[in-house]
Amino acid sequence: MTSTLRRRPAQRRSVERVERMLDECALLLDEVGYDALTTKEVARRAEVPIGTFYQFFRDKQGLVRALARRNLEAFLQRVVQRIQETGPGHWTDLVDLAIDVFVDMKRTTPGFGVVDFGEVLLTPGGPAVGGSKRALDETQENGVVVAERLRDLMLGLLHAPAGPGLDRALLVAVEATDAVLKLAFRADPAGDPGLIAECKQLVRRYLAGHLPS
Repeated sequence: MTSTLRRRPAQRRSVERVERMLDECALLLDEVGYDALTTKEVARRAEVPIGTFYQFFRDKQGLVRALARRNLEAFLQRVVQRIQETGPGHWTDLVDLAIDVFVDMKRTTPGFGVVDFGEVLLTPGGPAVGGSKRALDETQENGVVVAERLRDLMLGLLHAPAGPGLDRALLVAVEATDAVLKLAFRADPAGDPGLIAECKQLVRRYLAGHLPS
């Protein structure tokens, strides 16, 4: 996976600055949306010189891509934590758990309504920004990256059968989930409960043909 940073922060102070810039980016996305987001305002609110911003990010797009990557890592960490807490014994439990974590992040995580780890939206529930299908990695579409990370999680925790069939099935499941949950949050800013339930059922039924019963 290609890096979204121009250079990686090595010192603690630099790491903290990068995190502050990402935090302020997320807050501004909720406040003003993607189009009105500026690197100058992110730097000002993060209390870093604009030159420091450009040491780590090429432009606004690079900043938003880094936020998407951070959101994906946070999502996966929360999924693992929930698995450890609840001990799901079947892959269907993991489907419900992962969707619940994603929905909770949509509702509570700053900026997640605009930049989760799929396409970047102009505003929460709004249309996608052109060219953002590869927000996570310039070499692969977002769905492919997410499906690969979920596959690794399933192989490690649930001992699912590896192979191209599983890879393809998870990609379809990820893309279907993304489409239905976008619909759920267009219908209701908090996520339409009925559509969220339909999403879980759809994914479970689809994967039932590709994973052990």
